[in-house]
Amino acid sequence: MSQPEEKPKGDPWHAFGYIVAGVAFYGLLGWLADRWLGTGFLVAVGILAGAALGIYMTAARFRADPHDSPKSDEQ
Repeated sequence: MSQPEEKPKGDPWHAFGYIVAGVAFYGLLGWLADRWLGTGFLVAVGILAGAALGIYMTAARFRADPHDSPKSDEQ
């Protein structure tokens, strides 16, 4: 009998990858927008937005599945 495949409980490299990729991608978009619009602050906005979205994706990825939580005996 095969057992169901379990999701990883919390690989720190996944969390690190989400945050770094968010900062790099949105920082690059901010830098490109700065070059296009002639401003100097959008790269910082992009980096902060990328970090926030990376943290959000990490929390969403590793949040406990509602089906995994034990149910109370309410009968």
